[in-house]
Amino acid sequence: MSMPRSYLFVPGRMPERFAKAAGSGADAIILDLEDAVGPEAKPEARANVVHWFNSGGTGVVRINGMESPWFEDDLAALATCDATAVMVPKATPESLSEVAARLPGRALIALIETADGLASLRRSVTCTGVARLAFGNLDFGADTRIPGTGPILDPARFEIVLASRLGGLAQPIDGVTAELKDAGILGEEVVRSRMLGFGAKLCIHPAQVTVTNEGFTPSAAEVDWATRVLSALSAAEGSVVQVDGKMVDRPVIERARQVLADAGQTVK
Repeated sequence: MSMPRSYLFVPGRMPERFAKAAGSGADAIILDLEDAVGPEAKPEARANVVHWFNSGGTGVVRINGMESPWFEDDLAALATCDATAVMVPKATPESLSEVAARLPGRALIALIETADGLASLRRSVTCTGVARLAFGNLDFGADTRIPGTGPILDPARFEIVLASRLGGLAQPIDGVTAELKDAGILGEEVVRSRMLGFGAKLCIHPAQVTVTNEGFTPSAAEVDWATRVLSALSAAEGSVVQVDGKMVDRPVIERARQVLADAGQTVK
């Protein structure tokens, strides 16, 4: 499978939901030890997560932040199991480096949720272990005192996309859509995320998974266009090529190849 398009959160305090989340169609699940778990439930949630991985489960773990009193215990627990990846909240170069040192070899997802995290992105993408960036839009809005979480935060989204590209990382993960009842709102946000350069989205309910996966998968029309572009290029044998009345140059060719790659097709 290519890079995940959907990441579904599941509270670490609810082990009965782990398998259901894993079977929801989400490309990856995030076992949450942070926001979804109260202080009194942290030890139990930590034990649930370790048991899940030691029993053959897969997924990402969102740990508590480096400034919290639970950070050290989270790292100690994860050292005893093989989590697929670790999501570092309120990520900064300092917190990412600390997690990488304590959990060597683990893939890290840097969750950008603060002004400090956004300002230090160019350093964060060079930290050992960082595989992907994610946008914590709700926390970022709160930290920066911006009440909106949608298009008003697109300048921050652009910075995350740009830093990902400069760091040679996969396309980043956009933040959550709080609306659960109106799938149209989610669909619109997925389309905008993809147009901004994101390749995935955080989900907070299983009902959001299908719309998210479909939105980040090239449509049949896109695949048809990409196939025709590359077929015309091959047939031209070096001559100038036009497809749909438009000149085919290097950026168009690279876009066509990326569309087919995202669709899971072999690209020649």
